[in-house]
Amino acid sequence: MTIDPVLLEGVGSSAQVGPRQPVPAAASTVYFPSPPVVPPQKSCLTFGNVYDRYINDPTRGWSVRTRDSYETCRKLATDIIGADLPIADFTRTHCRDFIETLRFLPKNASKRFPRLSPRQAAEKAREGKLDNLISSANVNAYLTDLSSFLNWAVREEYLERNPARGLRLPDEVAKRNKRFPFSSVQLKKIFNAPLYRGCVDGERSYFLPGTERPQNARFWIPLIALHTGMRLNEICQLDVTDLRAIEGVQCFVVSDESLVGSTDKQLKTRTSERVIPIHPNLCDFGLFQFVDKRRRAGETKLFGEIAPGPRGVRAVAFSKWFTLFTRKAGAAQDRTCFHSFRHNFRDELRAARIDHDVALAIGGWTNGASTKSNASENYGRGHGINVLDEAMLRLRFENVDLSHLRR
Repeated sequence: MTIDPVLLEGVGSSAQVGPRQPVPAAASTVYFPSPPVVPPQKSCLTFGNVYDRYINDPTRGWSVRTRDSYETCRKLATDIIGADLPIADFTRTHCRDFIETLRFLPKNASKRFPRLSPRQAAEKAREGKLDNLISSANVNAYLTDLSSFLNWAVREEYLERNPARGLRLPDEVAKRNKRFPFSSVQLKKIFNAPLYRGCVDGERSYFLPGTERPQNARFWIPLIALHTGMRLNEICQLDVTDLRAIEGVQCFVVSDESLVGSTDKQLKTRTSERVIPIHPNLCDFGLFQFVDKRRRAGETKLFGEIAPGPRGVRAVAFSKWFTLFTRKAGAAQDRTCFHSFRHNFRDELRAARIDHDVALAIGGWTNGASTKSNASENYGRGHGINVLDEAMLRLRFENVDLSHLRR
């Protein structure tokens, strides 16, 4: 008889002969090996994919202008850094490369050199073949927008940290020197130009002396800016109903809401929403007669002749015209532009010794304090209309003679 050797395995000289002992229950348990641990795969999303998600995030309550700014930065960043770069591979080196390219990027490069990528335009500028580069302030503005995106990416767990944190260029121009107020000489040239003294017409021949005194956007917008400190687009987007009596005081109402259904109004910041009592000078110049005429004509916009720009911003076209106007009037100087009227108005508030908080309320300025340290601003109802009106009545505008405009 043949015996299977496997059956005899384990049986030796020490094997006991006798009844078979029962096997403990624990010995009968069968163990299976654990499955191998697979390391998590890196996200396959690209830099461009994640940036698109940020731009289209429905929880972001951006204004049209803010969204346009972020969209401009997105285009630059994806062009320079590369939309196909895996988001997990994005590092501080890419941020440094972004800065180095922007440092040599010409102004309006996409319009001036449409066939060149941002990197190609920057390379030509580095070689001295292109000039008129963007400023350090512009570069830092793009860095701020990029950093906002990267902070969002960290919160959404696309990145572990923000590689751009703390990166900024030193600004060669002190903040207070970026824009100057118009000098008294400049103001005299502006408000004694034929447009205000008498011109051929208010359209193409506004700079030629004549007998016409047109009451239009070109005439009124600089005057309103001087006497209110309003931003250019705040003036350009006014509805005819944005001049109205509040508690018996005639005011400009700066708001993104409309009583006549306008959809083009937007504000720069939360503090921009305000009311500004109308200075007596504007009344003497005939502002209310102009407003009544617009209302009787069935107009909803106070300055409807200003067409909205490609992004719905009316200030773009007027800003270009005003630059040309100051040149023709001999009033153009470095570091002055339409926004200089806002600086003039702030100086006027200082000259009249207007209380600091009242001045901020009229001009729609913030005090620069952080949200936590500025908690007191959330208490109370703010300044009453009478307080604001008393402040406006104290403004004299003695650095410019406007007597020839009084009716």
